[in-house]
Amino acid sequence: MARKYTLPGLISFLLTGCTGVPDGVTPVTGFDAERYLGTWYEIARLDHRFERGLTDVTATYTARDDGGIDVVNRGYDADAGEWKAATGRAYFIDSRDTGRLKVSFFGPFYGAYNIAELGADYDYALVTGPNRSYLWILAREPQLDASVRERLVANAASLGFPVQELIRVTHARAGATN
Repeated sequence: MARKYTLPGLISFLLTGCTGVPDGVTPVTGFDAERYLGTWYEIARLDHRFERGLTDVTATYTARDDGGIDVVNRGYDADAGEWKAATGRAYFIDSRDTGRLKVSFFGPFYGAYNIAELGADYDYALVTGPNRSYLWILAREPQLDASVRERLVANAASLGFPVQELIRVTHARAGATN
């Protein structure tokens, strides 16, 4: 039997359908957005078209007047010989003390940003998207202690992420400007 969708229902699904949490992943609680603000270095990620081929990837978060967070993702495209950047905005889905946000780089279309693990000193984070196709390991420095990185990878593997496909991000240009 074919399922019928109403136009408002379809629009609602399209606008919110990508903000879920993968089964088994629990976003962190006790989250402090102010401590999360600033620059994070991408240590590893699963491949996706909007970051494909980029190195030296960072994400910088700043507070918005409306309670959300501005996002600037930046990386170096060696093939083009230039820096690329994408600017977006993020908003909390649940309470502000839960690391579950929706982020948009494309108008009204939002994707999930779920913080699955966060260092006590806000020095590293394991972030997922709405499903197991999106995973990032972030740190406050261009390098992350190997034992911490390996523990985060093992945690992601236990949650069912395809960690064998993780791309280690190099940061040869750390601190460089565009």
